[in-house]
Amino acid sequence: MTDTGATTTSSDSSISDQNDVAAPDRSPLGARTMGLLLVVLGGIGFIASFALAWEKYLGFVEPERTASCSINLFVTCTAAMDSWEGALLGFPNPYIGVAAFPVVITTGVMLLLGTRLPRWYWLSLLVGTVLGQALVFFLMYTSFHVIVALCPYCMVVWTIMWPLLWYQIVRGVQSGDLRVGDGLRDAIVGNRGIILVIGYVVAVAWLMLAVGGDLVASF
Repeated sequence: MTDTGATTTSSDSSISDQNDVAAPDRSPLGARTMGLLLVVLGGIGFIASFALAWEKYLGFVEPERTASCSINLFVTCTAAMDSWEGALLGFPNPYIGVAAFPVVITTGVMLLLGTRLPRWYWLSLLVGTVLGQALVFFLMYTSFHVIVALCPYCMVVWTIMWPLLWYQIVRGVQSGDLRVGDGLRDAIVGNRGIILVIGYVVAVAWLMLAVGGDLVASF
């Protein structure tokens, strides 16, 4: 009887271990991890935005100058900067990033220092990020289908905006700032890495389809 019980316990433990390995990561998103993400993503976004704003300034000073981020006719910042979409609010779009990303960085630093931020602050930051992501979607569509050119510095900002938005959603759902059912909360928090990757896959697929369509149309 003892041997049988031990065998059953061992078997159950083995199954449990296998389930733990196969299950998604359900560990919560920590405040320090969130702070580090905001600092890194905000820092990258600020650098890319500042670089593009600087290229725009140099273009004003020397109109005949070729931007340093222009590699060929398809990979170039010039087309985006010279289009009306590049200045939707009447001034170059990169200035928005130069002003907004320091807020993201500062938020991250406050989290790393242990500051507890109120719900209204998080929701305000999330709303701003949603608007930023909407602008990114518009600019991606413009680059893929209208201008048919890719701006390297712009793509850096596009790349960091998705995790910046997604992890704010994860944090909000986990903390209860964004109220959802228990099942949906567990799915979002536990599968946050998988969903992040899926977002990038969709974006790359969109780019490939757009480029492929443009190549076919050119023949």
